[in-house]
Amino acid sequence: MKILVVSDIESNYIWDFFDKSNFRDIECVISCGDLKASYLSFLVTMLAVPVFYVHGNHDKQYLLKPPEGCDCIESKVVEFRGLRIAGLGGSIEYKGGPFQYTEDKMQKRVKKLIRTTKQPIDIFVSHSPTFGLGDDPNSQCHVGFKCFNQIYQNLQPSIHLYGHNHFTYSSHAQRILRHDDIQLINGYNYYILEI
Repeated sequence: MKILVVSDIESNYIWDFFDKSNFRDIECVISCGDLKASYLSFLVTMLAVPVFYVHGNHDKQYLLKPPEGCDCIESKVVEFRGLRIAGLGGSIEYKGGPFQYTEDKMQKRVKKLIRTTKQPIDIFVSHSPTFGLGDDPNSQCHVGFKCFNQIYQNLQPSIHLYGHNHFTYSSHAQRILRHDDIQLINGYNYYILEI
C-alpha cells in the first residue's frame, strides 16, 4: 500500500504541476497539519482517495471551513484497508490558540485516546513530534510532547507520522527516525510511504 503523507507546506510539485500518473498507486492521503483546507480538498478531488487529517497549530481556519470531502481523525481511530490509524493534532502551547496544548492538556487527550482505543494501532498521526525524537529542543514552539511515549507503549504503533519541524529552518528536522520498533516519519512537504 502507498500512502501520500503531507504536512506544513503545499507542494508546488503536487498542486501547481499536478500529474495524476505520478500518484496512481496512492490509496489514501494523511495530512499531519498546517495546510490550507483548499489544498486537502484538491487532493481528495484529484486523487479520488480518502484524505485523513489532524490539525496543525496554524489550522484555525478549519474551525470555520474544514477541508471538504476529508476525514478529521482527531482523538479517534479509523480503519482503512486493514490499518488502524489514530490521530492527535496540535502543538505545544507557545502563544495560545485552538490547537496549542500544554503537556498536561495533551496528556489528557492521550489518556482518553488510549482508554477509548483499547487495541493496538498501526499508524499514529500527530502534528508535533515526540519530545526528544524529531523535535527541536532549542525552539520553544517546536518542542515535542513527552506523553506521546504513552501512545508508543500502550497502542504499539509501528509508524508515527508527524510534521511541524520544517526542513528549511530546523537543524534537528530529519525525514526518518527509528525508536525501538517504531518508524517515525516527518511528513514535511510530502512523502510517499510504502507499507
